[in-house]
Amino acid sequence: MERTYKKWKSPSLGKEMELLVFGDKGTPILVFPSEEGRFFEWEDAGLIDDLSEQINEGYNQIICVDSVAHEGLLNKSVEPYVRLSRQKQYEDYIVDEVIPFIKKQSSDDFLLATGVNLGAYFALLYALKKPQKIDKVIGVSGTYDIKPYLDGFYDDNVYYNNPIDFLPNLNEKKILKEISKVDIRLLTYGNDPQKQHSERMSDTLWLKNLEHNFYVWDERVSDPWEVVSPMLKEHLF
Repeated sequence: MERTYKKWKSPSLGKEMELLVFGDKGTPILVFPSEEGRFFEWEDAGLIDDLSEQINEGYNQIICVDSVAHEGLLNKSVEPYVRLSRQKQYEDYIVDEVIPFIKKQSSDDFLLATGVNLGAYFALLYALKKPQKIDKVIGVSGTYDIKPYLDGFYDDNVYYNNPIDFLPNLNEKKILKEISKVDIRLLTYGNDPQKQHSERMSDTLWLKNLEHNFYVWDERVSDPWEVVSPMLKEHLF
């Protein structure tokens, strides 16, 4: 399996950012790490090995980006508006740097975004805000409401970065039409502590008549990573 390590100083974030690319062809999959994860999380968790057939056969190329959540939503040492400002810079990094990097080195223009927990939030958020750039989302055990991270703080920046809040009030037909083209899959499992978040997000999508797939895996597990791989494989195509 081809494995490529990339690093560059991000103008958006003002720091060096790292990522890993697995494979050299196929439909690209942009992977966001979970709440405490890094760009090597999926490799360490064995998911890259589990998806080796897709990678080695040239079906998919997997791009695992790093996170700045410890500087943003999870950073209790700064005020909530500062956390959100860092998150906006991360969005600029993904949209203005990472996605163009993927498009430049991939012959497949289709882009799938995915992640677990907070990674699922980022994958869905950017698809809703930039539906012309992301064609499919697979959110696994997602957290789609960021208000619990912000200590009661609320302003327009929270609103526009919280799908649960802004989507019900989104009435621009052109944007909704673009979002409707995105293949959205919200996945959860039997004893998933985040299941209610996926259910609520699904209800919110249906409120706007946005077709999607909400799927509950029957298994009950102690380690959520046990079900991530089989759920992904079932929904990749």
